[in-house]
Amino acid sequence: EVQLQASGGGLVQAGGSLRLSCAASGFSFDDYAIAWFRQAPGKEREGVSCIWSGDGSTSYVDSVKGRFIISSDNFKNTVYLQMNSLNLEDTAVYYCAARVVVSTAHACTGFYGMDYWGKGTQVTVSS
Repeated sequence: EVQLQASGGGLVQAGGSLRLSCAASGFSFDDYAIAWFRQAPGKEREGVSCIWSGDGSTSYVDSVKGRFIISSDNFKNTVYLQMNSLNLEDTAVYYCAARVVVSTAHACTGFYGMDYWGKGTQVTVSS
C-alpha cells in the first residue's frame, strides 16, 4: 500500500522555523519525485518544492526561494522541508505528493501530474 505521511506542522511566530517530514512507503523511493504543496484558506493549492533523490535535483516556487530547503533521506525514505523566516502568507495546509520520474532531466519540472498524495499537515504562522 502506498503511503505518504506528512508531519511536523504546528503554530509558529512570524520569523520562526518549522521542519516538515514526509515519510514514504509502498513504492520505490528512487523512482519518484517528491513534492510539497500547500493550500491556504480560500486559495488554490500551489506547488512549493520538489526533490528527486536520484540526482538530488530540486525546485522551489519563487515565494519560498532562499527560505525553504528541501532534502531527502534515502535510507529512511523521507523527504524534509525546512521552512525558515516564516511569514503570515506561509499559513496553509501542507501536503506531500509523489510523481513517477519519466524523464530524469525534468524530474522536478513543474508541479503537476502527481500520482500519490498524502494527508496534509497544518502550518499556522502568527504575528
